[in-house]
Amino acid sequence: MAEAELHSIATWTEIGLAALTFVSLFFVTAPYGRHGRKGWGPEISQRLGWVLMELPACVLWLGIYFAGTHALELAPLALMALWQLHYVNRTFVFPFRIKAEGKTTPVSIVATAIVFNTLNAYVNARWVSELGSYPISWLYDARFVIGAVLFVAGFAINQHADQVLMNLRKPGETGYKIPHGGLYRFISCPNYFGEILEWTGWAIATWSLAGLAFALYTIANLAPRALKHHEWYRQKFADYPTSRRALIPFVV
Repeated sequence: MAEAELHSIATWTEIGLAALTFVSLFFVTAPYGRHGRKGWGPEISQRLGWVLMELPACVLWLGIYFAGTHALELAPLALMALWQLHYVNRTFVFPFRIKAEGKTTPVSIVATAIVFNTLNAYVNARWVSELGSYPISWLYDARFVIGAVLFVAGFAINQHADQVLMNLRKPGETGYKIPHGGLYRFISCPNYFGEILEWTGWAIATWSLAGLAFALYTIANLAPRALKHHEWYRQKFADYPTSRRALIPFVV
């Protein structure tokens, strides 16, 4: 089997997983974070879980990328920098900033994420540095520029939203509070909105089915969870702002 055919199968598999994930998450809420609950098998520390499940998307992605014949060309390197901007933070920075003491994550969730991130690393890294075509002129193509701007804007939104959540509790405090400021004025989950914006930008910047597959999976994974978060906030806090939407300002 030619690699182009194998890659196509892997990409369409990811799109199929997106459809399956989108439907299933309306019936089963993934048991981590505020929705964590027993009954999903052995657990490990939340911090270790974050590092392990994001590691393939950062380290394995780099290994696959640098095996490509176009890896040292400027446009693929620029795309690589965007990807790693997100995943170096998500793998090696974010897990050590969150207040995760005493919190756990099911091993089953971590294992599932590792499998997906391995597939996604191959689909996107191999496309960018080997199977795709990104001459230096791609760096001033409107699709790259627009996509990169959306990606960076989404990253900034995601970072600000995470910082607001991290600052909600003072040292020694437990429990949940209502977040305020930034896009929290309009939606319950600006961190998810920012991440969806990032990978939508990635799909545009790469102008590829590989990039689109990940954008679709991100939406399929985070949109139902945002709706669950929004519902959780409204049930837990009687004074929760009624004008807030779940994920997209003024829309949903």
